[in-house]
Amino acid sequence: MTSLTGRALRLTVYIGEDDTWHHKPLYSEIVHRAHAAGLAGASVFRGIEGFGASSLIHTSRLLSLSEDLPVAVVVVDTEERVRAFLPQLDELVGEGLVTLEECEVVRYVARRGGPRDMDPKGKKSS
Repeated sequence: MTSLTGRALRLTVYIGEDDTWHHKPLYSEIVHRAHAAGLAGASVFRGIEGFGASSLIHTSRLLSLSEDLPVAVVVVDTEERVRAFLPQLDELVGEGLVTLEECEVVRYVARRGGPRDMDPKGKKSS
């Protein structure tokens, strides 16, 4: 597990829920690449309404014409690790918005019962 406290960088990638990379959701590809790159963590947040550069409003409201809801992929790690990951986003993100913000990590602790507490078959070890 990566140790992370103090100054960090928050990377946020704003894309559409229907955006894909080789027939798979783009947000999933970003998360899996962040994991493979050893970044501290990544989360995907689905928006209920929003618009971007196209000025099209996407909403989850009933009877909406648009179902391509906004999605934000958020990654937090050291500045060095996040900046090293940016070239992968250049390859993946054709449309969307990528932002970086400085932040401070106050607490980063794995939950009990995580992968380190599991046996090779995925069951909790005693």
